[in-house]
Amino acid sequence: MLENPRSPRVRAVAKLAKRSAREETGLFLLEGPQAAREALQYAPESLVDLFATPTAMERHSDIRDAARAADLEVEYTTEAVLDAMADTVTPQGIVAVARQQPTSMREVFASNPRLVAICEEVRDPGNLGTIIRAADAAGADAVVLTGRTVDPYNPKVVRSTTGSLFHLPIAVGGELEAAVERAHAAGMRVVAADVDGTDFLASRHLLAEPTAWLFGNEARGLEEPALAHADLALRLPIYGRAESLNLATAASVCLYETAFAQRENAR
Repeated sequence: MLENPRSPRVRAVAKLAKRSAREETGLFLLEGPQAAREALQYAPESLVDLFATPTAMERHSDIRDAARAADLEVEYTTEAVLDAMADTVTPQGIVAVARQQPTSMREVFASNPRLVAICEEVRDPGNLGTIIRAADAAGADAVVLTGRTVDPYNPKVVRSTTGSLFHLPIAVGGELEAAVERAHAAGMRVVAADVDGTDFLASRHLLAEPTAWLFGNEARGLEEPALAHADLALRLPIYGRAESLNLATAASVCLYETAFAQRENAR
């Protein structure tokens, strides 16, 4: 059992909360039983280490069994060691280390996708994680991160995806222009979500075709050069008195509306 919160191994795991350590090692941090469960089910080959308190393993015996099936040894720790490793205040007794598995933009658009979310300069970890989760739930084929979008392996992003990080391809490190070019080459229409766009309902029928949604920064939205790459810009109507919609909420509506349209068209 690991008992020393200050040991080099514990510190190495804790450092993965920092981007510099993630970039240097190619690893990232997972916290909590749900994240470990999803990783073991959908990407067991990505897991490097799995740490848990004895109490947590008793409570989540399915994780222990899945780890054995993946030939991954559970390393037991004290509560103090788990707390030192984790980025959260309450890690729920389980922490894992996994290899990053990003996908290239070329692979994303070579697969003839019908629904893709492109995130340009999305900086808030919670928003990005929720967009990835919504894209997964809506049956999107991939999420593409461009510009200075937050690292998808940031612990807050990972937690916000609630496991969706392991369910669909995430392409990182590309430029918006290249993403749009590849989307067009794949026969997709690039649609920007923008408060100054045209009425969403009037163009709703277009979403039945292969669509790459373009989402921008939380505070600034999409800059003019980014908007110029889109084939169409749409705005969601505000029927009540809300000043605006949160980025992740708006993205969820856009992705689901597209999923509805494409499935209706496929009947």
